[in-house]
Amino acid sequence: MTDSPQDDLIVADAPIEALADKGPTAPPRSKWKDVWDQFRKHKGAMTGAFFFLLITLGVLLGPFLWTLDAQKLDIRAKDMRPIYTALWSPDARVGWAHPLGSDQLGRDNLAQLIAGGRASMAVGWTAMLLSLAIGTGMGVSAGFFRKLDGPLMRLTDLFLSLPILPLLLVAVTLFRQPLRANFGPEGGMFILIVTIIGITSWMPTARIVRGDVLALKEREFVLAARSIGTRPFKIIWRHLLPNVLSPIMVSATLGLATAIITESALSFLGVGFPSDFPTWGKMLADAVARMEDFPERVVLPGIAISLTVLGVNYIGDGLRDALDPRIRGR
Repeated sequence: MTDSPQDDLIVADAPIEALADKGPTAPPRSKWKDVWDQFRKHKGAMTGAFFFLLITLGVLLGPFLWTLDAQKLDIRAKDMRPIYTALWSPDARVGWAHPLGSDQLGRDNLAQLIAGGRASMAVGWTAMLLSLAIGTGMGVSAGFFRKLDGPLMRLTDLFLSLPILPLLLVAVTLFRQPLRANFGPEGGMFILIVTIIGITSWMPTARIVRGDVLALKEREFVLAARSIGTRPFKIIWRHLLPNVLSPIMVSATLGLATAIITESALSFLGVGFPSDFPTWGKMLADAVARMEDFPERVVLPGIAISLTVLGVNYIGDGLRDALDPRIRGR
């Protein structure tokens, strides 16, 4: 004890003042900043993002920098070799007007790569968004509504058991002519290919989302929302969808790669876009007949497809690690 009551009061209040909350010393960190910090530590994801961004900017800005028409025929400039072939073959027929060479009809390879990339990217993104919407809707409905779980999952199993490539070929054969007549050759095939890829690639997303929703709907915050009478669709929109965003984003990256490969395969088989419309798969198909004489015609679109798909897959791998709170920071 001290000599005066006032000194005793000061001594008693000292521990309370030491425990008093002085306020946050730093602003709270954003979740997306934590995700970015983890994502940029993934070397493969950063490398994949660099190449994917480079290819995307190339196909978007390329027509403004390289203005040659990809469908223009120039018989006098046919079968020209890329300019780099002059390093080991001085007799090669090259020209600065076609830095990556030309095909057997005189069409510029660089212009075809740019135009084909735009077509393949457009198909990939649109089909991915369609499959993502279908898969997310199916997964959330099956996971949240018990009565719909059995029928929707059996429907998913049915689609998973179908042979995708033969189904694609049959659908293209049946619906190609009506869509071409109504929307034009390019527009009709774009709608057909996007629709076919979208409705045949939503199943993995549905199964992943369903599993997460089944776990989330038993959590305390969902039970609390139910206890106060919140409507089911509001619970789905405000509580479930934000919490399944991570697997949806990972599925989106993998779905984009799958859509690009599928479109290239259809074009390679000759059942995709019209023969005069450039895509990466169509360039590969046209180059196969003369692959021994002009190997670069196979290598260039093949590298474009490979780098795009690898970049997207590495981005998905990095997002999966960054968005999973259980392994974030390792």
